[in-house]
Amino acid sequence: MEHLDDSQEGISTERAFEADPIPSLSETITLRSLVVSFILGAALSAVAMKISLNSGFLPPLTIPAGLIGFYLSRAWIRVLDCFKVPHLPFTRQENTVIQTCVVACSAITFSGGFGTYILAMGKSAAGGDVEDKKNIVDPSIGRLITFLFLVSFSGLFILMPFRKVMIIRHRLTYPSGMATAHLINSFHTPQGASNARQQVHMLFRSMGGTILWDVFQWFYSAARGCGFRAFPLFGLEAYKRGFYFDFCMTNVAIGMLCPYIITISLFIGSVISWGVVTPYLQSKAGIWYSAELSSASLSGIRGYNIFIGVSMILADGLFNFLSILFCTLCAMYKSRRQPMQGGSDDDGDTQLPFHCLNAAEQQKVAQSFDDRRRAQVFVRDHIPNSVSILCYILLSVVSVVTIPFLYPEINSLHVMLIYLAAPVFAFCDAYGFGVTDMNLSSTYGKMAMLLISSVVGRSDGGVIAGLVACGIVMGIMCNSNNLMQELKTGYLTLTSPRAVFISQAIGTALGCIINPVMFWAFYRVQDGGGDEDLFDVPYARVYRSIAMLSSGQNGLPMHSLWLCRVSFALALALSVFRDVAARKRWRVAEYLPSTICVAIAFVVPARMPIDMFVGSLVVYLWRRTDPRKARAFSAAVASGLICGDGLGMLLSSVMALTHARAPICIKFVSNSDNVRLDAFLATLPKS
Repeated sequence: MEHLDDSQEGISTERAFEADPIPSLSETITLRSLVVSFILGAALSAVAMKISLNSGFLPPLTIPAGLIGFYLSRAWIRVLDCFKVPHLPFTRQENTVIQTCVVACSAITFSGGFGTYILAMGKSAAGGDVEDKKNIVDPSIGRLITFLFLVSFSGLFILMPFRKVMIIRHRLTYPSGMATAHLINSFHTPQGASNARQQVHMLFRSMGGTILWDVFQWFYSAARGCGFRAFPLFGLEAYKRGFYFDFCMTNVAIGMLCPYIITISLFIGSVISWGVVTPYLQSKAGIWYSAELSSASLSGIRGYNIFIGVSMILADGLFNFLSILFCTLCAMYKSRRQPMQGGSDDDGDTQLPFHCLNAAEQQKVAQSFDDRRRAQVFVRDHIPNSVSILCYILLSVVSVVTIPFLYPEINSLHVMLIYLAAPVFAFCDAYGFGVTDMNLSSTYGKMAMLLISSVVGRSDGGVIAGLVACGIVMGIMCNSNNLMQELKTGYLTLTSPRAVFISQAIGTALGCIINPVMFWAFYRVQDGGGDEDLFDVPYARVYRSIAMLSSGQNGLPMHSLWLCRVSFALALALSVFRDVAARKRWRVAEYLPSTICVAIAFVVPARMPIDMFVGSLVVYLWRRTDPRKARAFSAAVASGLICGDGLGMLLSSVMALTHARAPICIKFVSNSDNVRLDAFLATLPKS
């Protein structure tokens, strides 16, 4: 196979590391990496727990984990050097293992539902409904740890057989994982690679500018709705419908990393969802649904959008799943009919193991030196599919028996059905996550909650059953998404998939112990009357309200199932047409929108596709004016934006924990609001 020169394949990252040997498993997962991972994982878990308990969501911590892990390890090495203690060199592979372990540990704060479904089961979220004993289950540390181990490790094995499909064949971006890989590679670039050093400088400039911008924005966000994150770029009328630019640099960077068709598809979907469908549904207020419902209620407009988006996601994901399964079975059948050509090779280690890839995958990795080198490591040191499938089956059986014992409100049949359907839904979610960096596991969890709660019924503990089903789905999908993202990071840093998986498993095990203990300490302090306002539980009340709604008679909005069927059919037709057009090499295939991106736009706010569209527009204009620099530095700039925004978000969280408040509120109001404000000010006495 002929090597492409650097002018053809752009700046090569792996040529800068070509002389470095690939470290073994024992040189990658070291005592140093485990100690640093434990310390950093516990520290970030504490911050993440506080954020999750206050807000119900968790900001991405991949970038801070990679940065802080690097500097902690370098500090460790400097201490050893001072005492003349010999040590292994600190490689980018070990850096990847540390950030993988730390992120896996801290991510349990979200997938574990400490700010959502776990608290939604207890008395604090039930409020005045404490007499309903069948639908109240207070947290127990033993039950939490057992439940988290079962669902979290199920998520680790569920998508391992699809790792090559996700990373090599479909070349899914996983923007946060890619940004983390660029960051780690930049820290370990040899001094002689001048081009790589320029990329590092560009990354740090971009990161520093983003941090300063986040600090500048904070000064003008003294109250809710204040600051530049609520900037009505398209006017106040468009702002009321969600069309505005919120200066979120992470979303802008994702738009810079994603292909144009992805961001354009998301923008088209947001126009259809928030500009066409939502106004039509608003005209049906009082007819299809109660006009008194809040905008967040799943019995109103929000419910229609979620059901439509999820049905389209399922259509596209199911088509891709069946298509890949069919192609895989055909390839397996052909390989059995046609014996492998050639004999054994004494120098097998010096040849790329392309026999592990099919023809389509070989064509993908044959494009550049970087792709060939990365594919060599990615397919050489792997975990057999049979082991992953067997482990998932064993965990499923244990879960079917154990979870109903932990939560008697849900029976074994419901748990078994969830585990049978989980691979399809996890594939759909991971595919969308790899394309857009948007984790929709909580959305799938809400759908499972609606279904199980409505089947069980409130009188038989349907609220608890639905929340447990939500926890199973979120635990499985969040961990499978995180693993795929870390495998992408490992792919770009030449880290063995086996090392990534082991570090993910270690981090998950730590998280399943550290986070419940930390949560239990918070919970016992509050339950003991020490501070009743220790943390708020807004999302816990939302989750409980959804479960209570669906466990009654009217769990779904009127005509929602009909809209789901229509959306499913249209999305399936678009997916089939896109696939046929691509196989036939029709020119129209380049301009057809991505089905899953259009669907995701129904679930996320309209401002997110706008941010991503701005990022793609910046890259497009940059490539038109200076193609060489844009090709060399656009990914580094985007990575710096994500790094800076992640660190800025962490800094804002620390300031929030210390109760620091911004001094100024800047807010944009309409002309009528200005008139009322002027009239009010005129009534005040003059000094």
